[in-house]
Amino acid sequence: MASAKPFLLLQETPRGAVAGKKRHRGWGGGGGDGTRGMEKRGQEASWDGRHWMRRRGSTRRNEKLHRLCLTETDLRRVPYESMPASVTTLELSLCDIPDAWFRVSPSVPPPQVRHLAIHSVPTFSDHHLVDVSSQNHLKTLSLCGTYRITDMGIRAAAPHLEELERLVLRHCIIGDAAMVFIGRHMRQLRHLEISNAYFLTNRGLVAIVTLEHLETLCLDLYDLVSLGTVIALLQVLPRLNHLKLGGTCFEDELLDKIQENFPHCTISHTPACYVNNKTC
Repeated sequence: MASAKPFLLLQETPRGAVAGKKRHRGWGGGGGDGTRGMEKRGQEASWDGRHWMRRRGSTRRNEKLHRLCLTETDLRRVPYESMPASVTTLELSLCDIPDAWFRVSPSVPPPQVRHLAIHSVPTFSDHHLVDVSSQNHLKTLSLCGTYRITDMGIRAAAPHLEELERLVLRHCIIGDAAMVFIGRHMRQLRHLEISNAYFLTNRGLVAIVTLEHLETLCLDLYDLVSLGTVIALLQVLPRLNHLKLGGTCFEDELLDKIQENFPHCTISHTPACYVNNKTC
């Protein structure tokens, strides 16, 4: 059995320090970069972002760190360009993100992030999305509780997201225009989840008929999308094997009949009064 990839979880304490829980082994190898206290598995350690920046050492020492999770962290203390080059998965939750955090100096190679998750970071906005997508070849992108993400941001970032295979957008202020650019540029998508998109209509849903590799589709539709449009998607997306609908008023008996006509695809339905934030 292959060993799990090392990752580091950092959480800022009320006093301004950052508490880190080290999982597996990595980030500095215990060398003189201020991270020796995190070397013991499962043990919390006091960690100050500015102290680490002064003494973090060469990124070559950190080449085994693949996943970095930052929670309740003031990112002004942790410059994006300072992350180890080996980090391919970045997860930010409840963080305070500076306006230009993802912008790096032309003389400094940016981190090669492939998987990005932004959860409940209200200051994450359209320009952050464009900055990070334009310098990375993202494979997965999850934006949850980022209400500053709009159709304009998706439009600007979409040409840089042509290699994306998984996209989750929850509580983002998007509508039909965003779906048009998702369908135009993100044609490698295999998993797409759009929830709490109150302005999505038939026009936007039709725009994703180009996603011929799509296998899983999760949508909160509400009353602006017709069942006929959903059926049209099932007819033209040959690889779709899981369709989850939320926020609709479709009758279960009607959906059962549709299921009979499309046995290759599992169709599930959450009525409008039961819609929540769970992923499919």
